[in-house]
Amino acid sequence: MKSIFNILIVLLVVLSATSGYAQIKNQKTETVKVLGNCDMCKTSIENAGNLKNVSSVIWNKDSKMAEITFDSKKTNRSEILKRIALAGYDSDEYLAPDNAYAQLAECCKYERQDKEPAMAVDHTKMEMEMEMTMPSTENHTDMTMSEIKEISNLDALFNSYFAVKDALVNTNPTTAAAKSSELLTALKALKIGSLKAEEQTTATKVIPSLLEASKNISETKDIGKQREIFKVLSKSMHELISFYNANETLYYQYCPMQDANWLSKDKTVKNPYYGSQMLSCGSTVETIDNKK
Repeated sequence: MKSIFNILIVLLVVLSATSGYAQIKNQKTETVKVLGNCDMCKTSIENAGNLKNVSSVIWNKDSKMAEITFDSKKTNRSEILKRIALAGYDSDEYLAPDNAYAQLAECCKYERQDKEPAMAVDHTKMEMEMEMTMPSTENHTDMTMSEIKEISNLDALFNSYFAVKDALVNTNPTTAAAKSSELLTALKALKIGSLKAEEQTTATKVIPSLLEASKNISETKDIGKQREIFKVLSKSMHELISFYNANETLYYQYCPMQDANWLSKDKTVKNPYYGSQMLSCGSTVETIDNKK
């Protein structure tokens, strides 16, 4: 009886380990060495590499090997390893930015290996490559790259974010998806290298979650799902607000019903999580005055 129970446990573990692959189409699996030390590293590496229905990473702390499974029509090995590098972890192909490595917990600071400079992941090189490797959004946005470059990097980012917020306030999932695609384009165009060192550290930390959240909102017309993802998007955008010099006062507002925040240009509360159902539900918890 005990042996049957053990077999069932093993089967459940196997099923749970493989369930993440079930929704990944056009599967391709590769194995690559990624440096790290502990279970905390495992969580960070896998979170950085995982994208729902697009990629799944399983990292072994003993062998330092990562098994990467991905949809070959939506992403590739390099893109996944770049995200892992942005989280602070070196691989056989890319070095993490020095400031990302410096932010790791002491137990996670593995011994770094020397590599040719051309293999290092510096911000400028990574951003150029991300523009070439990120999935195309040209069918979902009316902003051209030249138009984005005419606006300051962070202006483009926040303008797109506020457009997503307004669409959710108006309960318009189609516009929310389109504006989220514009946000994704603005993220790809963001020149992290132009920011100050401490700002680069913050941007590097939140960019993976911003990319994933904006992409996921753009790919669904389910207003409920969009609003749920918007919670993560808003939390990450708030981390960038300290060095965003806006031309106007901004407000960080809170919805007690959802236990979630959002950024707004309007002092008057207009709740993106409920729209007209409970438009004024919430309060301002922070006033941000970083005017240029």
